[in-house]
Amino acid sequence: MTSLRILHIDDEPDIREVVELSLGLDPAFSVRSCASGSDALVTVAEWSPDMILCDVMMPIMDGPETLLRLRECPQTVNTPVVFMTARAQARELEHFKSLGAAGVISKPFDPMTLADSVRSHLRAAGLATLRNGFIRRMRTDVTTLARFRSSLTKGESTAQDLEQLRAFAHALAGSSGLFGFHGVSQAAAKLEATANDELAGRRPPGQIESNIDVLLECIDSASPNRDS
Repeated sequence: MTSLRILHIDDEPDIREVVELSLGLDPAFSVRSCASGSDALVTVAEWSPDMILCDVMMPIMDGPETLLRLRECPQTVNTPVVFMTARAQARELEHFKSLGAAGVISKPFDPMTLADSVRSHLRAAGLATLRNGFIRRMRTDVTTLARFRSSLTKGESTAQDLEQLRAFAHALAGSSGLFGFHGVSQAAAKLEATANDELAGRRPPGQIESNIDVLLECIDSASPNRDS
C-alpha cells in the first residue's frame, strides 16, 4: 500500500499509542513505532521511512545520539528527522537544528493537528526528494493492482480481497494528492467508492475492473520523466 512512511521513536508507550492513532486516521500516512533508538536502527534496515519523529529524552540512547546513528545508516542518511520534545525554547530549537534535525514538534502536541504538523515538516524538508521515492514505491503497486484485477476477472475475489482493495485505494488517494498527483488521487478515490459499492452489492458489471485500469494508466503516467 503506497503511503508516506512515518517512523515514531519514543520510550513512552502512551505517547506511541497517541501518535499511532493520530496519524493512523490519515490515509496519507503509514506509521510504525519503536520504543528506543536501537529498535529504530533495526526497523529502518527493512522499512525505509520518509520521515522520522524522535523523542529527545530517552534512556541509553537519547534523541541526538539516535539522530547521529541514523545519519550513519545508508537507508536514513538523508531522511528528515523531527524531534518531539517539551524542551522547545529558542536555544534548544537552534541546537537541535544544528545537529541536523529537520524541525521540532513541541510536547504536549494536539493529536487532532499532528498530521498537519507532519505535513508542514515534510514540505519544509523538501518534497522533491520524497516525491521521487514515493513514485518508485507507487509504481510497485502496479503488481498489487494487477493481482486484484485478475482475481476480479476470474470471479475469484472475496469480500476480504475487496476490503483490502478499498483500503489500498483509500491510502493511495490521500498520499498521492499530497505530492500533486491529482489524477492518481482522483482515480484511487473512484476505485475506493466502487469497491464500497461492490461490498454493498450494488456494483455495475465491469465497473471496478474499469476503474483499476484507469488508475493503472494514471500511475504509469506518474513518472519522473513525465508531467504529473
